[in-house]
Amino acid sequence: MRAVVIKSFGGPEVLELVETATPEPGPGQVRIKVAAAAVNPVDAAYRAGFLAPLTEQGQLGLGWDVAGTVDAAGPGTDVAPGTAVVGMSYGPAALKAHADYVVLDASAVANAPATVDTVHASTVPLNALTAAQALDLLALNAGDTLLITGAAGAVGGFAVQLARRAGLTVTALAGPDDERLVRSLGADRFVPRGGHVEPHSVDAVLDAAVLGATAMEYVRDGGAHVGVIPGTTPESVRSVRVATVGVRADGERLAELVALVDAKVLTTRVAETYPLAEAAKAHTRLAEGGVRGRLVLVP
Repeated sequence: MRAVVIKSFGGPEVLELVETATPEPGPGQVRIKVAAAAVNPVDAAYRAGFLAPLTEQGQLGLGWDVAGTVDAAGPGTDVAPGTAVVGMSYGPAALKAHADYVVLDASAVANAPATVDTVHASTVPLNALTAAQALDLLALNAGDTLLITGAAGAVGGFAVQLARRAGLTVTALAGPDDERLVRSLGADRFVPRGGHVEPHSVDAVLDAAVLGATAMEYVRDGGAHVGVIPGTTPESVRSVRVATVGVRADGERLAELVALVDAKVLTTRVAETYPLAEAAKAHTRLAEGGVRGRLVLVP
C-alpha cells in the first residue's frame, strides 16, 4: 500500500509517499480501507518535529482522522468487514491514516454518519472529540457563559454547536469576516479578533486559538480555562481552574457525535480535497492560514 510518512523534520517538502506492506489487524483491531483522511494542524506539528520523535522504524506516519470501510478484523472484534466507519488514529506511529489502509483499535471507531459523504465524515473524529472532551473538562451548567476563541476553526466550530446544545451562552471570538459563520453555528455574541472582551466577564474560556494569558483575563474569579495544546495553557490566577484537553480515542463518544451529525446538530466543513500523492500541497495550503473547513486527502 501507499502511505505518507516523514523520515526527517521540516516543511511540506519532507513528506514522502512510500510503498509499504499493508498492516494486519491484531486482536481487538480492525483494518480500514481509507476513503478520506483529514489534514489537521497536529499533522503539521508532527512534520515540524514539535510533538513526537521518529519511531524506531526511522519514520513517522501522519493522519489522525479517517473515514472508510472495514476490510479485515482481528480476533475479539465485533465490527464486521464491510462496515463504513470513522475513527481516530491516536498518537505517534510509523504508519497512520494518511495511507491506503490503516489499522485501529476497534474501540476507536464508530459507524460512519449516514447523512454526509466520506470526505465530510473524515473531518469529525479528532476535532469533535477534542471539542466534546474540552467541554467535559470545563464542567459548565446550562445558563453559564462561555467564550470560545478560534470559534471559526474546526475545534471551535464544533465547540460552539455542542455548547449551545448544552444550554450555554456562547461568545465567539474569531476573524472579522467570520461573524456570519459563527452565528450560523449558534453563537449568541460575536467578537472580532482583537476586539474588546470585558475582563473577568465570562464563566469559562475554551481557548482553541491558543491566546493563553490573554484569554485567561476574560474569565471571572473562580471560573475555568481549558486549552487545546499541551504546554501552552497559562498558570492559574484568581482561583481559575486550568486544564488542557488531551484528546483520547473513544468510539462510544464518537458514535454519539456521529449521531449529532446525522441530526444536523453538528456541521461538517470541507475546504479542499487532494489526492494522497499531493499531501505536500495540502500542508502548504494549511500553512498559508485562513482555511475554513478541513483539507482532506482522498486516496
